[in-house]
Amino acid sequence: MQHHFSHSSTSVSLVPPICGFMNRSKSTRMTSASKGLLNLASRRKEVSTLAFEVANTIVKGSNLLQSISEENIQFLKNEILPSEEVQQLVSTDMAELLEIAASDKREEVIIFSREVCRFGDLCRDPRWHNLDRYFSKFESDIETKRQLIEEAAKAMKKLIALTQCTFELYHELIALDRFEQDYKRKVKEVESLQLPRRGEGLSKLLSELKHQRKLVRSLKKKSLWSKSLEEVVEKLVDTVTFIHQHISKVFRDNVSGISSTEKKPSDKLQRLGNAGLALHYAHIITQIDNIASCPTSFPPYMRDELYNRLPVNVKIRLRSRLHPYDVKENLSISQLKTQMGRTLKWLVPAAADTTRAHQDFGWVGEWACTGMCYTDNGSKAQPVRYSNLDH
Repeated sequence: MQHHFSHSSTSVSLVPPICGFMNRSKSTRMTSASKGLLNLASRRKEVSTLAFEVANTIVKGSNLLQSISEENIQFLKNEILPSEEVQQLVSTDMAELLEIAASDKREEVIIFSREVCRFGDLCRDPRWHNLDRYFSKFESDIETKRQLIEEAAKAMKKLIALTQCTFELYHELIALDRFEQDYKRKVKEVESLQLPRRGEGLSKLLSELKHQRKLVRSLKKKSLWSKSLEEVVEKLVDTVTFIHQHISKVFRDNVSGISSTEKKPSDKLQRLGNAGLALHYAHIITQIDNIASCPTSFPPYMRDELYNRLPVNVKIRLRSRLHPYDVKENLSISQLKTQMGRTLKWLVPAAADTTRAHQDFGWVGEWACTGMCYTDNGSKAQPVRYSNLDH
């Protein structure tokens, strides 16, 4: 679901923001040069409370990068696309499948780049505003620039390191809030009993609270919290550019760019994901699997419930096929289970992946609740949504 992004030779030059704040001299008059530097520095904005949203976007970008790595693209071509479920559910045309995969990646880049644009608009430095216009110029330039690719790869490594500290900060802030609440409750308790504040219990809580505050301050300095939003956005822009170029390379695709989504190979057929029906069909498949696992013991209402869930077009086709099936074939329960098992063995995992994908969708802080969800270099990130029912 992505678009290709590359720096155009006619694009506006994105100059890195000043990387340090300057202190005003108390004893000497500022020169015009130092005033200019201070003016630029004043345009910097700390990430601060946006740290967790920014971290979420960085993780998304990192996962996207991993999904189009050489290893994962080979896994896509050699394992996923030739698999029975993809051939049965999507298409048997390998060229079309690759086009769908490229389209998926471009759409993901669109989503990722929109988040980068939003952070750019929040920068104090106006050079980072309206990045959507900057990205739209990628359409006319898909030529890979080696230096930019290397810089983007290094930038993402630095951002991931900052994100790991932000992950720790998230949990330590929760712990700090707990310590503060415990201390306040203890103070109220001591005051209500008219006891001195120098008691051992209160002193211990205060010591723990001070230690936690110190830890949080340290993590803020090491994490995205204290970084310049302009500096982070610059690195994210390079990442968007790199991903765009890499998609162009690995899929050998000549599709226009970030703003073109109308010419998709998947448009000639209605896909469940686009129709918003993927999760509904996943529930139907799961229910069929539950019934098939115990065909002699399920209550009648489950059959009625399943039938009512079926889309109208499926019900119409089902009525026309049931009677001929009863006349021509008189299969035993074990034969029916075997026959259904052949289909369900690849259909059920697709339904499970669809349900999981909808459950895992989240925003600020959810990645921190379940742990860092970006993929390591050695793991296989899902290169495209072929494992679920979207297509």
